[in-house]
Amino acid sequence: MKSVYHSYNEAVKDIQDGAVLMVGGFGLCGIPENLILALAESGTKDLTVISNNCGVDDWGLGLLLKNKQIKKMISSYVGENKEFERQVLAGELEVELLPQGTLAEKIRAGGTGIPAFYTPAGFGTEVAEGKETRNFNGKDYVLEEVLTADFSLVRAIQADKMGNLVYSKTARNFNPMMAAAGKVTIAETEELVETGQINPDHIHTPGIYVQRLIVGEQQKKIERRTVKKTG
Repeated sequence: MKSVYHSYNEAVKDIQDGAVLMVGGFGLCGIPENLILALAESGTKDLTVISNNCGVDDWGLGLLLKNKQIKKMISSYVGENKEFERQVLAGELEVELLPQGTLAEKIRAGGTGIPAFYTPAGFGTEVAEGKETRNFNGKDYVLEEVLTADFSLVRAIQADKMGNLVYSKTARNFNPMMAAAGKVTIAETEELVETGQINPDHIHTPGIYVQRLIVGEQQKKIERRTVKKTG
């Protein structure tokens, strides 16, 4: 059985200043929002955060950004966060922007123990500056080193007591690969069931990758609400 926490603050208590974090989600979809809230309350600072983007100004990783707890973001785009944009332009935040597929593969490969890989994405652009390049069969590629983290914070819809995780639809996004690439993976789940209750064919993240579990409700805020105009 995995360690099951009953306090989000306790679950993130040993995340120290300067830690490297991977945080699952895409915008606000599939983010471990309660673990992020606990980090915001902890005051932990100088964090390097690896996440597809930084959410919105008043929720998710945007809360850590607002508190100036993030030193560096490794992402694929700025997204809907105006404070993210402001801090970047003001030189207050270090940012490494990567093609989204490259970011995903750097995380996936990091979780499998592969040290680096070649990709054609970014060749001839600023993304390739300072990196090794090589030609294969007449096509140019960039060597990308993989990403790993001290802690991975992920969100599941269901987990069992052995730490096997199931994600809901598009909330699956970056969560499975990040769960495998963290030294310590903390999974926030909406439901915890007994071992054996999840069909093995439905498991997205095997429990071997998960060290901590915590159960809690989510607010599931919407990043950009679009409604039909009538009249």
